[in-house]
Amino acid sequence: MNAVSDKPSPTQSAGHSAAAPVPPAQLVTPTTGRARKHVLRAAILAVLLLGGAGVGSWWMAEGRYIQSTDNAYVQADIAVLGPRIEGDVQTIHVTDNQIVHAGDPLITLDPTDWQARVDQARGAAAEAAAAIVTARRQVEQAAATINQSDAMIAQAQAEWTRADADAGRTGALANAGWASRQLNETKVADQRKSVAGVSSARAQKESALHALAVAEAQVTQAEAREVMQAAALKLAERNLEYTVIRAPFDGIAGNRAAQLGQHVNPTLQLISVTPLREQLYVIANFKETQLRRMKPGQNVVLTPDIDPDGAIEAQVDSLAPATGALYSLLPPENATGNFTKVVQRVPVRIRIDPRVAAQAAWLRAGLSVTAEVDTRGPRAVRHGLLGSIAAALGLG
Repeated sequence: MNAVSDKPSPTQSAGHSAAAPVPPAQLVTPTTGRARKHVLRAAILAVLLLGGAGVGSWWMAEGRYIQSTDNAYVQADIAVLGPRIEGDVQTIHVTDNQIVHAGDPLITLDPTDWQARVDQARGAAAEAAAAIVTARRQVEQAAATINQSDAMIAQAQAEWTRADADAGRTGALANAGWASRQLNETKVADQRKSVAGVSSARAQKESALHALAVAEAQVTQAEAREVMQAAALKLAERNLEYTVIRAPFDGIAGNRAAQLGQHVNPTLQLISVTPLREQLYVIANFKETQLRRMKPGQNVVLTPDIDPDGAIEAQVDSLAPATGALYSLLPPENATGNFTKVVQRVPVRIRIDPRVAAQAAWLRAGLSVTAEVDTRGPRAVRHGLLGSIAAALGLG
């Protein structure tokens, strides 16, 4: 029997010996693969640890003090202007979105009727002034009448003295038979007439005193009428000035509703003036749980939704004295019925430096922003997450 040999044949041995040997560098052993995996895992773990250390450092030093809200909007004290008098629109001096300065005319109403009222009031004021002059002349006349009455009284008293003496003498002579009784009776009649003259002079003086009081009262009345007419004239002149609607401050005109020839009255809104960027501010509605460390003067970073890369710095100006819900038209009343607790929000006014606002081209009233308040204080410096990580790695 032929036995099967396990030894390789010479031909096979020759074939193996002819094959090229594998270089040691190209050999991938299981031990080498596991080593590389360990190194990769260690590197990833080191990066995660360093990143976590950086995040933790940022959180402890800065992040936990940052209070943020996206319930924030750019606000402006917009002046909505309307006529204070009734009239027809005569001239519109501006166009929409035009920059105006304080005192610039925006809209002019027809001044014809109001000019006529000014002339009428001016005439009434002149009449009142003339009435004062007349009343004062009457006072002077009454005073002169009183002086005249005093002179008449003195004259009547002198006449009474003379008549009384004559009556006495003629009476004595008549009793002695040296004068006629008729002469005596004439002198007695003259005496009585002089007494009546004194009474008449005194009555005329009393009448003159009453006339003086009436004249003085007329002066007071005329002066009061002059004040009233002067006020009416001033009011008419102010109404004439109101025919020109002027810009109350430097700003941008917009929302124009007036049309040429339109008849307007004080209930209409004709045009609005929005402040320039330097006068804008932000109202951020923070939750009540975010306000514990918030104070005026703290730094704020405002990031607009319209331009996420256009963040600017600002400062906390003031905190509202009540929540926004209490300022609403129908404040909530939780004293009755079922109660559901809702976290309240408090409006916080944020001031923007005019120099910063002038450089922020995106800044417009009504835009949405995200407000981040650094509650560490006004001198706190924000490094940000990347800056904190760099500091943790010793790179910053």
